[in-house]
Amino acid sequence: MEIKNAVHPKDMKGYDTQRLREEFLLADLFPKDGIKTSYSHVDRVIVGSTSPIRPVYLKAGKELGSEYFLERREMGVINIGGKGSVNVDGVEYGMESKDGLYIGMGAKEVIFSSADQATPAKFYFNSAPAHRSYPTKKIEISKAEPQRLGSLEDSNQRTIYKYIHPQGVGSCQLVMGMTILEPGSVWNTMPCHTHERRMEVYLYFNLPEDAVVFHYMGEPKETRHIVVRNEEAVISPSWAIHAGCGTRNYIFIWGMAGENQVFSDMDGVAMSELR
Repeated sequence: MEIKNAVHPKDMKGYDTQRLREEFLLADLFPKDGIKTSYSHVDRVIVGSTSPIRPVYLKAGKELGSEYFLERREMGVINIGGKGSVNVDGVEYGMESKDGLYIGMGAKEVIFSSADQATPAKFYFNSAPAHRSYPTKKIEISKAEPQRLGSLEDSNQRTIYKYIHPQGVGSCQLVMGMTILEPGSVWNTMPCHTHERRMEVYLYFNLPEDAVVFHYMGEPKETRHIVVRNEEAVISPSWAIHAGCGTRNYIFIWGMAGENQVFSDMDGVAMSELR
């Protein structure tokens, strides 16, 4: 498990490209022989991924100081690969591509598996500290209610799927979902915003090898960008904007943790304020 320390916005002003990538970018995800996890001191979120050829067990590790991974945590999982399953304390949940799963605090054994080694599943998860146990629930993309936003004129026509949220699958603090941009649309979260009450993590995928997303971050008047490729993620502190523009359309998974779960609770940033 790699550790990502919290960053002060005044310090970030002096970061070069390499330092920005070291502090905020999560690359080389979805290993086939294990689980890659990154522990962020921003709201103590853990970002993890695996593309199992053989069944892979989720383990706590020394960093958590607990007997098992979800002893004091909750977790949201979304599969972006081939068909697979997640076994939670002996109950198996089949996962088609883009299906999600919420796993509540107290689950002791979590096993990730693929149905076909030739087209393995790709499980991506976010985990946050929890104070009570909510029921483990599967979230099928086919049953999720889509919210369509934006327009082609603004290059941001998209569909939002909310997986874990107060009006859907309940959790302690974790909120998680997926946004799919239509062909011809490349912008996400613009006009941009911040939300001091919670941090966010973006995973970008469905990008061909020669395409990239420019992920914009930093304080509104001191912005920076990170070039993100397929199946890479970016940690966004609560004080930073988080927006992206791709060289073509893409899909991204967003996960949030912090003080509240109100999806619309954000501090908008006028275009005239950006620097």
